[in-house]
Amino acid sequence: MSQLTRLTTNEFDVVLALTDQGPHLAYFGAPLGPDADLAATLAALGRPVPNGGLDIEPVITLVPEHGSGFPGRPGLAGRSPGGSGWAPRFIDHEVDEQPGSITVTSVEPVVGLRLVTTLQLDAEVGVLDLATTLENTGERRYLLDRLGVAVPLPAVAAEVLSFTGRWCGEYRPRRIDWDAGVWSVENRRGRTSHDHVPVAFAGTAGFGEDHGEVWGVHLAWSGNSEVRGERLTDGRRLFQANELLFTGEVVLEPGESYTSPTLRTAYSARGLNGVSAAFHRAIRSYGNIPGVDRPRAVLLNTWEAVYFNHDLATLTGLADRAAEVGIERFVLDDGWFHGRRSDDAGLGDWWVDADVWPDGLAPLIDHVRGLGLEFGIWVEPEMVNPDSELYRSHPDWVLTDPDYEPVLGRNQLVLNLANPDAYAHIFEHLDRLLADHDVGYVKWDMNRDLVHASHQGRAGVRDQTLAAYRLIDELGAAHPDVEIESCSSGGARADHEILKRTVRLWASDCNDALERQTIDRGYSYLFPPEVVGSHIGPTVSHTTGRRHGLAFRAATAFFGHFGVEWNLLDTPESDRAALAEFIALHKEHRAMLHSGDYRRFDHPDPSAHAHGVIATDQGEAIVSYAQLTSPRAATPEPLRVTGLDPDTRYRVRPLALPDEKLGSHKQLPGWVTAGSVELSGRQLMHHGLQLPVLHPESAYLLHLVRV
Repeated sequence: MSQLTRLTTNEFDVVLALTDQGPHLAYFGAPLGPDADLAATLAALGRPVPNGGLDIEPVITLVPEHGSGFPGRPGLAGRSPGGSGWAPRFIDHEVDEQPGSITVTSVEPVVGLRLVTTLQLDAEVGVLDLATTLENTGERRYLLDRLGVAVPLPAVAAEVLSFTGRWCGEYRPRRIDWDAGVWSVENRRGRTSHDHVPVAFAGTAGFGEDHGEVWGVHLAWSGNSEVRGERLTDGRRLFQANELLFTGEVVLEPGESYTSPTLRTAYSARGLNGVSAAFHRAIRSYGNIPGVDRPRAVLLNTWEAVYFNHDLATLTGLADRAAEVGIERFVLDDGWFHGRRSDDAGLGDWWVDADVWPDGLAPLIDHVRGLGLEFGIWVEPEMVNPDSELYRSHPDWVLTDPDYEPVLGRNQLVLNLANPDAYAHIFEHLDRLLADHDVGYVKWDMNRDLVHASHQGRAGVRDQTLAAYRLIDELGAAHPDVEIESCSSGGARADHEILKRTVRLWASDCNDALERQTIDRGYSYLFPPEVVGSHIGPTVSHTTGRRHGLAFRAATAFFGHFGVEWNLLDTPESDRAALAEFIALHKEHRAMLHSGDYRRFDHPDPSAHAHGVIATDQGEAIVSYAQLTSPRAATPEPLRVTGLDPDTRYRVRPLALPDEKLGSHKQLPGWVTAGSVELSGRQLMHHGLQLPVLHPESAYLLHLVRV
């Protein structure tokens, strides 16, 4: 007889069953209703034992076991010295149910292990968090290779959407049919990565933004990871996710334990937007992300304006121009500290370079603060250049294997933060930097992969990741008014765990608006717009060489945490006036943009992207339609704006952008030339709205307001 426990939200139910085979998710999907007979429901789904196999069909337990007959990859991999204990079987399961959570404790008496798995569900947020802790209760050490949890999925989950990418090309979607076998996304870069991000969605055939059943998973972890999907020969499907451990990385002595990263999962019968909304609510529930009460400050970052060429007169002039156009935060990027005239030297020497700043940073900070702007600064605390005072004094503090020649990346090595002396040194210098200067914002960068990362003779990626978390946490506690941004060569450290201690993700080092349309859309599947840094770069992109008008660059950056990365000292007055107009427009709408419900819209033309934000009371919306390449038809198909109140009438008008250039009068729909149109939410959702003919690499914004 099964012991059944249910967790429920408005979007889905989770039913945990404890049988003689162990604890497993017997159901994860649409709500069953308050009067559902769970036992009868599960009895109706009971599976026969197939021919040609074992005498039982092993269930997919929370941590699947080879020793119990599970034919796929086990959730736990490890062994005792000599190789014994490699296929443990847990028994004596106990379930503790609390409001919104279930904890299952399982015992393995042969090897001497205790497994505690927690399921946490916030009904208002709508995400299910799963994490496991393995304790060595035996008398010998246990060598752990992997510990992950499994989420079974129904047979209707026929397609998988995951993401790949590269530097300056993050979050590119990849969709496949899930017909048989295994797919996996494995990341060994020591950070969340540009290319193998730990997130995936599965759904019914043809699922889209607003239709189909969809299940999403995300491993909230900033180190090595694996997300895996497997379809067994008996037709069952499952997601698994775990930290990817290198050989020998985790050794549990008697009494020691290991806790896995959190696997975050959600379900919606309303397509990808429903799952994304739950992931967005999870981020917003942290409480540390500025929003309506603390608007996201519009910032100027100096990197693409001056690079390493720091000069007080130039930077104060740049701050003057920033204040004139309405910017609220001035961020001094790389190049301010000792010996840092290029990326060849200086990392690790976190004190102000006296040759460049003979009077320190005070003159610049005082000038910036006198203009009414906040002051921010760039750091890369986890790295060290061989050409630095720190490395010359402490070459043994680097995260390498001393028996091998280290591999450089961007002319730098990694500082071993698991070394207490190295950690204390960096904390002391950063703490002093923030204590001695009026800094309100830190751009925390991490610009290379971890290679041969060894600590005390064995792999040290996990220890480094936890130490980086601890360093950010302790600095944040010491300086609670300082906002910290997560940057890693752009978007290589972007996940739900890093956002528990930072307030912003730098999505990409690419400010090309055409590239950013795809990059930012990819981020939106997992992150709300207010945590995604989006900047207006120069007219000619520094990373692609493309030339874009201000209107397209502005429309692309409009929804996220907006910034400017452009040398305003070299821009004509007309451009600065248009930029000021756009910044004012963004400030007017950012409270709604950063608190409303972000949605991507299905559109039949793949040459275009459409998305928007709808106020939580459905009384207002701002929508973007971007024509990326030449449209497939002479006239664009009408855009259906979903998520509105069907019975509300909306006045729709174009949201004019600075420097916007549309086609001739005959290319504009009549409602555009009239200035606005009034339609019901039902009409907008089901009939749609005709848009103008747009040139490639241009965008159009709409403002909807309840009449």
